[in-house]
Amino acid sequence: MTVKGKVALITGGGSGLGEAAARVLAREGAKVVVLGRTADEVKQVAEDIRTSGGEAMHVTADIAKPDAMQKAVQQVIDQWGRLDIVFANAGINGVWAPIEDLTPDDWQETIDVNLNGTFYTIKYATPHLKKQGGSVIITSSVNGTRIFSNTGATAYSSTKAAQAAMAKMLALELAKHRIRVNVICPGAIESEIDENTEKRNVEREKEPVEFPGGKIPLTDGKPGKAEDVGNLVLFLASDQSRHITGTEIWIDGAQSLLQG
Repeated sequence: MTVKGKVALITGGGSGLGEAAARVLAREGAKVVVLGRTADEVKQVAEDIRTSGGEAMHVTADIAKPDAMQKAVQQVIDQWGRLDIVFANAGINGVWAPIEDLTPDDWQETIDVNLNGTFYTIKYATPHLKKQGGSVIITSSVNGTRIFSNTGATAYSSTKAAQAAMAKMLALELAKHRIRVNVICPGAIESEIDENTEKRNVEREKEPVEFPGGKIPLTDGKPGKAEDVGNLVLFLASDQSRHITGTEIWIDGAQSLLQG
């Protein structure tokens, strides 16, 4: 599954799934652009990759700001002259709350980062991907695609469902340019995204359900590893998946089939 010599832009690359994907792609020979809002994190990941013999640069940008993303993509082109792979991964869980308690600001922040940020990332990358074709991979979620029982995740799930719709629209639009667009839908994966989740009065409305054997059948309740997602990104970025586009892939150990 070679990606040798290809340039890969990874948003949310300073930690979690993005960091894992950056390391996997770099290990397989890609030139990796680690993008995120936290300068220290993305710089450290890029430095680690270079220390390990890979090629990497870091870019600090907020995906929710179109001007910042346009400039970030241009930095990639100025550095390496091309762009082949986009992993639109950055996102937040945001506020999970019953709809009466979910404020317009809560809603808008989640939309701005998860949905608008994905749009800006792909929009500004597309002219460069068109030059030779490429692969776009979007991080959606089991929430909003198979799981609807996580009470309070209305804003988050809405953005995740919209990302899947966006991918299918763009897969058809960009197919003639040999650009593939696919979606990964992780379930419980060991990462830091729960740290930016605020749950507010969720238990008040949540339907009580118990899974005494655990929520992840394949692993007896244990979450997946970030590297599992990184390996899936590698597959979708490589020519091994050259006939796959407009497709969601759930990586959750059957969690969503049980819990949905």
